[in-house]
Amino acid sequence: MSDKLPKVSIAVVGVVIAQIGGFIWWTAQQASTIANLEETVNVLTVENNATDKTNLIRDVEQNADNIAEFVEILVSMQEEGEETAAEVYDEIELIWEDMGGFTEQFIQIIKLQARIAVLEKTVEFSRKDGM
Repeated sequence: MSDKLPKVSIAVVGVVIAQIGGFIWWTAQQASTIANLEETVNVLTVENNATDKTNLIRDVEQNADNIAEFVEILVSMQEEGEETAAEVYDEIELIWEDMGGFTEQFIQIIKLQARIAVLEKTVEFSRKDGM
């Protein structure tokens, strides 16, 4: 039976064992590298999340400040608009009062014209009548 088995030298067996050992060592190094990379990714993810949260908080605070500023602008514009509207209404009241005065003056002028017309007719009638 020993004739049927191939004869392998110790050197070949040593080389094969060395290659298997090298492959095992290389695989262990790859596993270690992968584990380190996974840990680095986790750390970067946590840092990125912290940065995102910090940026989000900063952006929310900035937006809150912007909204407060817009509200102040709107309030001041509303106050200015109310003041302007009050001034316009005051001027309209003055115009109506002036128009009321003009109307009264026109009525007085018309009454005066009517009196003058009556007096003219009276004088004309009196002249014709001989008085």
